[in-house]
Amino acid sequence: MEKPEILYMVVPCYNEEEVLNETASQLKAKYTSLIERKLISPESRVVFVNDGSKDKTWSMIQELHKADPNFFSGINLAHNSGHQNAVLAGLMTVKEICDMAITMDADLQDDINTIDAMVEKYYEGNQVVYGVRSARDTDTFFKKFTAEGFYKFMKVMGADVVYNHADFRLMSRRVLQELANFKEVNLFLRGMVPLIGFQSCSVYYERHERFAGESKYPLKKMLAFAVNGITSFSTKPLKLITTLGFIMSALSICMFIWAFIAKIGGFSEHGWSSTMCSIWFIGGLQLLCLGIIGEYVGKIYAEVKQRPRYIVAEFINEPPKE
Repeated sequence: MEKPEILYMVVPCYNEEEVLNETASQLKAKYTSLIERKLISPESRVVFVNDGSKDKTWSMIQELHKADPNFFSGINLAHNSGHQNAVLAGLMTVKEICDMAITMDADLQDDINTIDAMVEKYYEGNQVVYGVRSARDTDTFFKKFTAEGFYKFMKVMGADVVYNHADFRLMSRRVLQELANFKEVNLFLRGMVPLIGFQSCSVYYERHERFAGESKYPLKKMLAFAVNGITSFSTKPLKLITTLGFIMSALSICMFIWAFIAKIGGFSEHGWSSTMCSIWFIGGLQLLCLGIIGEYVGKIYAEVKQRPRYIVAEFINEPPKE
């Protein structure tokens, strides 16, 4: 390593006033250690991305920048764009001024000490370093079951995702430049980054409890995130509908043959229950299929409009002039 390279930490924030100062304090201590060990350049910075917070998050970011302009930077989005868009906004804003970038959430659940290993793996030649959970001991049974089920289901659906990896990862400038070529509006970074390729590896860590505040991903958002991930990276649900169509057609033919034999045999009976069950089953199946198709049509609708995924209202990165 001839010269330490510039690391920008991109931290999306939405209503994080309870934890922001502690996150900043821990990241500054970690950066100071990395700079002293000459693993990163003194020009490295932490960039907080305010995703339309309704509390004091942005004013706190401004105060952090004012107090230490050579260390803390901030990006203020014009409105709430969602977690994935906030992460992308930060990465695309800094991609030309950094050599590598790490994304992590502001809640301190990702282990900051893992940053050392990520940077070391980068210097070994890896362009992407994934932070992967080694265990889910801090999760409830329901959270653990649904999360692990999500990764397994994504694999079955054909999406190339890293098991137990969220959005804690390091990417080189080259990878960020290639990521900029992905123009889709429906973002699922966990699936997009592996598609880029390049040499990659994983580092493992234990996820902590949230330091303060409440989770910004309740069950409703988690389900929406899962649906977006599946429909953004796999067409297997559409193929499943076709398969179901063939199965139902085959069953219909069998039922027709059975009804015909029963009729000519003289032992047919008209049953209300069987008729109603058939109607409800077929009707429910049709609505389910229409819903799946609707998800894909909605994705197409959003993509063809080509609206911006985020709007940066302000980027504070330069030290104030004397």
